[in-house]
Amino acid sequence: MKTMKTMIKKLSKLTFLLLLAGVVITSCNDDEDTVPENKPTGNSETFTLNEISPSGVLGTIKFEELTDKSTRVTISLSGTVGNHPAHIHINTAAQGGGIAIDLTTVDASGASVTDVSAMNDGTAITYAQLIEFNGYVNVHKSSSELAIIIAQGDIGKNALTGNSMDYELFEAAVQGISGKVTFSERENGEALVTIVLAGTSDGGDHPAHVHLNTVAEGGAIAVSLTNVDGGSGVSKTNVSKLDDDSPIMYADWADFNGYVQVHNSSSDLGTIIARGDIGQNKLTGNSEDYDLVEAKESGISGKVTFMERMNGQTLVVLKLVGTPADGDHPAHIHANTVAEGGGVMVALTNVDGASGMSMTNVKELKDGTAISYSEWTDFNGYVQVHKSAAEISIPITYGDIGMNKLTGDSETYTLNAKAFPNISGMAVFAKRKSGKTLVTLKLENTEMDASHPAHIHINTAAEGGGIAIDLKAVDGESGMSWTSINKMNDDTEISYDELIVFNGYINVHNSSGDLGTLVAQGDIGQNGLTGTMKQYTMNEQNASGVSGTVTFYERNNGFTLITLALMGTIDGGDHPSHIHSGSVASPGGVVISLTNVNGKTGMSMTSVSKMNDDTEVTYSDLIGFNGYAQVHNSGADLATILTNGDIGSNVGD
Repeated sequence: MKTMKTMIKKLSKLTFLLLLAGVVITSCNDDEDTVPENKPTGNSETFTLNEISPSGVLGTIKFEELTDKSTRVTISLSGTVGNHPAHIHINTAAQGGGIAIDLTTVDASGASVTDVSAMNDGTAITYAQLIEFNGYVNVHKSSSELAIIIAQGDIGKNALTGNSMDYELFEAAVQGISGKVTFSERENGEALVTIVLAGTSDGGDHPAHVHLNTVAEGGAIAVSLTNVDGGSGVSKTNVSKLDDDSPIMYADWADFNGYVQVHNSSSDLGTIIARGDIGQNKLTGNSEDYDLVEAKESGISGKVTFMERMNGQTLVVLKLVGTPADGDHPAHIHANTVAEGGGVMVALTNVDGASGMSMTNVKELKDGTAISYSEWTDFNGYVQVHKSAAEISIPITYGDIGMNKLTGDSETYTLNAKAFPNISGMAVFAKRKSGKTLVTLKLENTEMDASHPAHIHINTAAEGGGIAIDLKAVDGESGMSWTSINKMNDDTEISYDELIVFNGYINVHNSSGDLGTLVAQGDIGQNGLTGTMKQYTMNEQNASGVSGTVTFYERNNGFTLITLALMGTIDGGDHPSHIHSGSVASPGGVVISLTNVNGKTGMSMTSVSKMNDDTEVTYSDLIGFNGYAQVHNSGADLATILTNGDIGSNVGD
């Protein structure tokens, strides 16, 4: 009986234990059913990991929100070859900072996955906080080479928006170094300033700064940037304030009045290796070039370039060749043209002789009147560079600008020798942008102390006519004269297009006291010669000893200059000349009277547009005409023929 009771008690305990176990098991199963799986919510942010040095490694880091508000961090890289430690650091990559979160080592496939809910110091961090984190990611070469970064990228609020502004950094004192500076916008509104230079050398360490004002003006340091590494040519700086602690955001840089300058070294800050204007001083790409020509046989020439800034102001750059290394040459913008001369409107930075360069930021004239880039294109002025401050009266180079710029259209006319056989040259009519004309006379073999008055006359040189336009006297030392023309002496306006078809000629005289002696002469405009000509032989008649040529020159207007050039005439002689119909063998009547041949020179010039009966006759008509030219002894002795010769259709080609 006792045994039975004992067995019942044992069964009761066993039943209790089994029931208790069932409760526990049921309770555990209930717990498993109620705990949710930690899965991605679908919210994510991806940031770029850039290659560092020539590692060949780059990719992305993806932050995915999990259901418990923690973050799954996935790194995906290409170019990996081993196991690479990875971390999230505090601050921006440009600033550097300590490790905040250790990530799973990136394997040889380039993958790393880490679930993050807290930082290394135990501080909890959610997905929402991590995508706004002030940090960056470093991926290292190996656990034994942590100093070598193979990939890197800013994350969170430091990530770049994709908005950026690039500015050129131009070569300065050290040849071959140039590049650019980029201002990149961060999500937090701050700026990453990246300098990338080509031509720097390994081991170089080049201080860099943002300065106030323009390169041309110079100014104080506004922001100290990270030194440029010579080996890579790169500098990166996170900028959120100026050196004086004034805040500055990415958006502010677009209108900033400044420039970036990179120096050779901290011990040689005076040597600039690269520089460039930024912000409102950035160049738009619009520019106007003007040639600067040699003056006073200086051997110096070049160009001046007007460049438009974003703020509408102008960078004026002079670049000369031939300046002496120790030269210091004052330069100015003057009113009017080089030919006319005028007062100083803008003082430019002196040209440095060693480099031949000058840069000036121009926003106003000397009198304080504001002037924009767009106004320079129509400015009535010229640029002049002088020998030195002590020799300001000696120009070494100059050139017209603005409305006075030459278009490239021009006409050249020959100035033939007159009283002095060795003095001759040319007249060039060049069109200005304004429609006016620059008339340049250039004579060879004039004497140093001479000054030769010059004029444009009406009609042809053969016909003669009154003065229409006074030109600047030809300087005997240089043989040059420049005159800007927009009207005649009677104030009638005349444009380039009108002047190159003008019925006129140029006379250059010996001196103001000897206007009767011509040193050079040439037809211009419609009277200019095309270069087409036909020459015929004039044969001696009646044992006169006189012979020579008659030449028909085609004019621009289609008419003809007929020139007789005879040998054997006598000083004092005055010989009537004509073109007759028929031929020497079958004579005919006079159809065109020519200018008498001067016995002293043996010359006669006649402009022919019609016959004696007023029938119009062109150059083409005359070289096909059935006729001959004949020169007589005198007006009183027309019966004596000195020389004659067939012309036109009577002469074979």
